[in-house]
Amino acid sequence: MSLPDLIDDLSLIPEFRRFGRVTGVMGMLLEVGGLPHRLAIGGHCVVQGQEGRRLTCEVVGFRAGRALLMPFGPLDGVGLGSKVEMAERPAAIYPDIGWLGRVVNAMGEPIDGKGPLPRGRVAYPLRNQPPPAHARKRVQGKIDLGVRGLNTFLTCCRGQRMGIFSGSGVGKSVLLSMIARYTGADATVIGLVGERGREVQEFIEDDLGEEGLKRSVVVVATSDESPLMRRQAAYLTLAVAEYLRDREQDVLCLIDSITRFAMAQREIGLSAGEPPTTKGYTPTVFAELPKLLERAGPGTGKGTITGLFSVLVEGDDHNEPIADAVRGILDGHIVLDRAIAERGRYPAVNVLRSISRTMPQCNNDAENQVVAAARQFISTYEDMAELIRLGAYKRGSDARIDEAIRRYPLVEAFLAQRKDERADLASGYAQLTALLQAPVQ
Repeated sequence: MSLPDLIDDLSLIPEFRRFGRVTGVMGMLLEVGGLPHRLAIGGHCVVQGQEGRRLTCEVVGFRAGRALLMPFGPLDGVGLGSKVEMAERPAAIYPDIGWLGRVVNAMGEPIDGKGPLPRGRVAYPLRNQPPPAHARKRVQGKIDLGVRGLNTFLTCCRGQRMGIFSGSGVGKSVLLSMIARYTGADATVIGLVGERGREVQEFIEDDLGEEGLKRSVVVVATSDESPLMRRQAAYLTLAVAEYLRDREQDVLCLIDSITRFAMAQREIGLSAGEPPTTKGYTPTVFAELPKLLERAGPGTGKGTITGLFSVLVEGDDHNEPIADAVRGILDGHIVLDRAIAERGRYPAVNVLRSISRTMPQCNNDAENQVVAAARQFISTYEDMAELIRLGAYKRGSDARIDEAIRRYPLVEAFLAQRKDERADLASGYAQLTALLQAPVQ
């Protein structure tokens, strides 16, 4: 450790330490006395359990003169009278460029077996505020996502925020891994929130691969971890992205999934005594969503955070509360359709139900015209699909429909892309233009 870092650490040592005691245990909550006037919502404490075990907790509420704490880990070894120490340091991390290529947990600790992480000089709060709206740069300039269907039909700009809406098992994680591996961004920060533990290593080694990992930071909180850990994984993902943005990099921030972040916040809110609303979600869930998502976007300098946030829609209902709330915050949405996946076309992007709100302005007229023509072919065919399959439509009845029937298989083939196939922006528009101009029998 360098001398300046040592001096910074010494300055954080408190002049005296404050302690309280555990006075009650209720489910996932600890009731603590002796410290309530010194604590605030979001503050951290350390509970000393049996056999010297130390458990970090967060203040989630107050009741009858007692502080309510929720632990980041299991409560084993904690009982009545356990000593509680107030943590003086704010919830922050010290990221460094050396974090690229590493896998960390929600506390910012390495879990990849590659040794300790380098410590940066500047602290980044986990629950940071987005840049002032009047001082932020405008969203501009295309970003290559490496996926042909997204690059052409749903062109994304640097600093844009998009949602990927999908039911379970429709290819959401594979699409995110393709984007992380092939994107034209300078760096990628990936938050796996509430992910299945079995799939984490598969995602890192098989889907992301060595090429994608070396310019990425992966934050992992599995589904068996506490709701605080799952929620904090999302906060940590944005904090690391903000550090890279402040280094004037174009950062791609991927979080899978925002729904599990909302579920973790719901567990925390219900435990603290909040009243449930639609589908049991508490009011703080809908208050925390914009605070998290607004942190992505352009900064006040040259750096940007382009955010792609997956939303796991329950029962394939794209109007359920979280999907509806997130769609109203973001700058567009990518819808993955189960029916498309079932017929074997991946990525299963439903072009007609998806939209990029910045796309018309970032394309030139020729690009917008070719995309509009391709969308028209898809729309015309989908409108008549049932009659075509039943054989009720007779060729020659409508020239526009006849043309859509001929072009539709070509557009479908264009939208399909293998997991190991890379596509770029320029070639995507060139291929789509050639496809629409080619003679078809």
